[in-house]
Amino acid sequence: MNKVFYLETTAHSQMVDITSSLEKWVYEQGMQNGILIVSSQHTTAGITVNENADPDVKTDMLMRLDEVYPWNHPQDKHMEGNTAAHLKTSTVGHSQTLVISDGRLVLGTWQGVYFCEFDGPRNRRYTAKVIEN
Repeated sequence: MNKVFYLETTAHSQMVDITSSLEKWVYEQGMQNGILIVSSQHTTAGITVNENADPDVKTDMLMRLDEVYPWNHPQDKHMEGNTAAHLKTSTVGHSQTLVISDGRLVLGTWQGVYFCEFDGPRNRRYTAKVIEN
């Protein structure tokens, strides 16, 4: 079973919590046990799992990625000027694999799944696939 999700990002860099959308879809599929693969369909946006309790974690992550991969680096050659977004996506990754048990995503107490925008705002999409045990 596959599903394409659509979202509109509102900032140049942001982390959008997509956990509830994924959980709702898994529930609607009646999936009890298996795996869920979530994948961004973009080279400048990724998927990660991280803390969803303190919003400062997202702020800090985006700030530190900006420190490591600054925009407009003088040696960047990519003509679109978004080399930093490509590097951030490669660092974060474009997908995550999650376990489904008893109809729910297996996540830690403070974990959430995030769509990571690094070149927005844009209309984006990500794909989810469930594989049942």
